[in-house]
Amino acid sequence: MKLLAATAITLTLLASAPAQTNQAGAASAAAQESQMIRIMRRGSQPSRQGLAENFTGPVRVDPLFQASAPARTSSSLVTFEPGARSAWHTHPLGQTLIVTAGTGRVQRWGDPVDEIRQGDVVWIPPGQKHWHGAAPNNSMAHIAIVEALDGKALEWMEKVSDAQYGSALRAQGAGADAGARPRPSQAAIGDFAPKLAELTDDVLYGDVWERPQLSKRDRSLVTVAALIAMNRPDQFRSHLVRARDNGVTQDELIETITHLAFYAGWPNAVTAIAVAREVFEKK
Repeated sequence: MKLLAATAITLTLLASAPAQTNQAGAASAAAQESQMIRIMRRGSQPSRQGLAENFTGPVRVDPLFQASAPARTSSSLVTFEPGARSAWHTHPLGQTLIVTAGTGRVQRWGDPVDEIRQGDVVWIPPGQKHWHGAAPNNSMAHIAIVEALDGKALEWMEKVSDAQYGSALRAQGAGADAGARPRPSQAAIGDFAPKLAELTDDVLYGDVWERPQLSKRDRSLVTVAALIAMNRPDQFRSHLVRARDNGVTQDELIETITHLAFYAGWPNAVTAIAVAREVFEKK
């Protein structure tokens, strides 16, 4: 009997040893994986529509990353269609917004509405009641970065009314908008044709030029090609400066003009070359 009991104990220990070894190996592998760089590939995380109780209008939320302990920061790319906005809300540890496309609005409770554009970075302090969204006639996308406190990153409140959303913008150069860059058409024709300047700045430069489906460089190539074909040297000159700033090189432009000579005509190409020489020699 003693021999049988000893044999049973031995077999039990031998059977449990691989399981313990497997558990230890799994824990070690998990620990090693937690220290590795992770890449979340574009499109690997499904988009979702913003909940109707938290947003007004069409809003798409693309998760970028979730907090991984001990870190407590998460981020999403949020895209607002024209007129869409969040409800009023707060964040216990604040929020950072990085505007990636279009023109939008942001407002802290009790303050005027501020306009935000591509490239702007917005900081909302902890506990401040606020909302953000697109401009009435333009879409807007931003990356939102928040930290969680005791597992909670935000608190939703009531929706932004149409009257609140449509209230006047803070004057440029005042308060939170003190660092805003001048709007090109307002400076050029705003005193004579204010509505045309507004449409140009808001719709053309604020929306179309900021859409992410084409890069600024590609949009510049499309624009200068059209102006060459229509033989518009004055507009071509100003857009050529923009194209150069957007990364179009002298060689690429000369090749574009050479190619267009066969489709837009030799006189248009020769005129365009003269303007291009003038612009690039003024670097």
